[in-house]
Amino acid sequence: MGRPRRDHALGVACVLGAAVLWGTTGTASALAPAVTPLAIGAASMGFGGILLAAASSRQISRQRRELAGAKGLIVLGGAAVLVYALAFYTSMRLAGVAVGTAVSIGGAPVAAALLERIVDGRRLSARWILGAALGTAGATVLCIARGGTVDGSSSGSAAQTAAGVALGAVAAASYALYSFTSHRLIHRGIASRAAVGATFGVAAIGLLSVLAVTGGAFLDSWRHLAVGAYLAVVPMFAGYLLFGWGLARVAASTATTVSLAEPMIAAALAVLVVGERLPLLGWAGMALIVACLAVLTVPLPAGARPRRRALPEPTEARG
Repeated sequence: MGRPRRDHALGVACVLGAAVLWGTTGTASALAPAVTPLAIGAASMGFGGILLAAASSRQISRQRRELAGAKGLIVLGGAAVLVYALAFYTSMRLAGVAVGTAVSIGGAPVAAALLERIVDGRRLSARWILGAALGTAGATVLCIARGGTVDGSSSGSAAQTAAGVALGAVAAASYALYSFTSHRLIHRGIASRAAVGATFGVAAIGLLSVLAVTGGAFLDSWRHLAVGAYLAVVPMFAGYLLFGWGLARVAASTATTVSLAEPMIAAALAVLVVGERLPLLGWAGMALIVACLAVLTVPLPAGARPRRRALPEPTEARG
């Protein structure tokens, strides 16, 4: 029983590390205000996808037959990554940072759990429901506390805001779908690095096509190029490697819920680095997210663990 506990704790730690890296994207993007959010999303996840595929080339080559047999999942996951990158940043532009982030990040655990429930018949434990409720509430409160405007301007008309909310829901579903497909690939015996590298390699093809149309502002200054390079290498490349390792050890619904730490990290960096002021409501949101992580990560006593149908343990947990 000790090894599953350690594997679960390590998986949660990997996902939490990924969320920390992802939480730096807002602060980094603020250093290149002339670059559109669409271009930032395409550049960071497009070039990040190329790096992930290149770094995983040995694993991809070693398991090319297994990957070929799961090409449907890989293409589906790549499409999910592409849609997420574009929908998330566009949602924030249309509806404002608070609403777009709350819907995109806060809705992902619910979408992931519903996917697992519908496709795999996985039961939703009371512990997960409590953790998801705390984390979603915390993310929503934190994003609202940070304000609902972009670059200090109003979030626009009601129709524009509604479109942003709709795209946020699309981003949440896409993120959950990527987590789900990657988890299924890993549980087929495919190494996490091979699964993540192949999925992001597919996504990079479409994202770099979008960047070719929208990314002209990156060439305006070295600072813009540096921001793009940082976003591709650190949050996307390193972050999704960690996330892939985490998915080898925890369920997709747990991973997406733990990643709710991302807005908490983003808010903390905004206060410490950018100099933003976080109101009391924002600190309350952080407390709710910390409570969520405690509920999901503190091991239950052996006699207190509920019985539920679970997916089989992965045959290859190493990246």
